[in-house]
Amino acid sequence: MIIFMGVAGSGKSLQGRKLADKLALPWLSTGEFLRMLVSGKRRQQMVAGKLLGDKEIISLVQKIFHLININEEFVLDGFPRSTAQADWLLGQVKHDQLKVTAVIHLVVSEAEVKARLLSRGRVDDSDKAIEERFVEYETAVKPILEHFRKMGLPIYDINAEVEPDKVHQAILKALKA
Repeated sequence: MIIFMGVAGSGKSLQGRKLADKLALPWLSTGEFLRMLVSGKRRQQMVAGKLLGDKEIISLVQKIFHLININEEFVLDGFPRSTAQADWLLGQVKHDQLKVTAVIHLVVSEAEVKARLLSRGRVDDSDKAIEERFVEYETAVKPILEHFRKMGLPIYDINAEVEPDKVHQAILKALKA
């Protein structure tokens, strides 16, 4: 699996889809599945920028993994987003249930991300929600990346502030695809 990580608005979904299309792979986005499957009070909390609990997310990811052949390459976007989720994933890797080919870390400035998120017009992209996503990125995603580095997973830091096609080419070069 090729995992896309970065702050909200860094281009994970765009680049994940582009890579999946280029390599003819399944693209799994936990964010897309959440927006499709979560309703009611949980949906309201999501729209307000609150993350769902680790057990809920891991359960959703397990359901998503049953939709495809996880023994073949696929692109995963939006997971893991906490150390508990990362530990679950690493446990799956350790027991040969999953294989991580690469982690693509899209690096982009706070100012650029804010401009991107506010321009896409989604209801869950309020100023407050964007601030909470940066806090999450600093306190959860960055430590996950460091944990992955310590475990020896191949991580590629990609400058995502350039045009999408240049980002895509940098990803392909990093993956030697």
